Amino acid sequence: MKLLSGRDLADYIKERQAGQVRALRQAHHVEPKLAIVVTIEHPAIDVYMRLKSRYGADILIDVEVHRIEQSEALQTIADLNADPAVHGIIVQLPLQNPAQTDEIVDSVAPDKDVDALGAQAIYDPATPLAILWLLAGYNVDLRGKKVVLVGRGKLVGAPLERMLLASGVNVEVVDSKTVDTKAVVLSGDVIITATGKPGLVTADMIKQGAVVVDAGVAGEQGKTVGDLAEDVYQRDDLIITPTKGGVGPLTICALFENVIRAARAHADAAPDGANATEA
Repeated sequence: MKLLSGRDLADYIKERQAGQVRALRQAHHVEPKLAIVVTIEHPAIDVYMRLKSRYGADILIDVEVHRIEQSEALQTIADLNADPAVHGIIVQLPLQNPAQTDEIVDSVAPDKDVDALGAQAIYDPATPLAILWLLAGYNVDLRGKKVVLVGRGKLVGAPLERMLLASGVNVEVVDSKTVDTKAVVLSGDVIITATGKPGLVTADMIKQGAVVVDAGVAGEQGKTVGDLAEDVYQRDDLIITPTKGGVGPLTICALFENVIRAARAHADAAPDGANATEA
């Protein structure tokens, strides 16, 4: 078994990003800033906030957390859209009232939508980008391979399918309408799963020597688990993400990559010699 660990790659990317942020601050006088809009109290969300804030501090990107009532979200986002010192905006999901999700995420200006959740997003979503970085980092060439994507969710599956198809990759998606899930998954040279259904993919569903990326996240008995059943990890012929430290570390890297891109676009659009952070 060969493990696809995202942690080592994340360290390399983090170092590169820190250099890019220093250059933005020194050469362009742009201080990249990410605003996170939070409307719900939850321990898991608090963990995400700490991870993002810590990562931002490490590479000198300011992270502001706006804890508000959902009724204030549209006005708060409008204010952040208009603030030239804010380069990226995230709406932390889930919302207290999920029925308003599309309206709220679509209100984020496309050039600041670093989570790429809005209908007019111009950046690549973080988790799909992280998956592609992970595969590229371990020299997994998708050309000529059959890629099976398990799940077509809004956050991972659907955007990753678009990104793969746009790059000419042969991809087939397993979703709730698939008649024979096992047969389709068995046909995959590369299997990427992101459903949030623990144990969905079992060892007998994976062909010999396949590459397997588990991007599923779910809670089970107080633990965070993925889509792969435990028996998958008993096989020694697979190239596979570990139970922890696979796609996750790279997802935060990918998010901040978009913040840096947004800040750089802001710097490029500013008049020569102007301080882009001034009000």
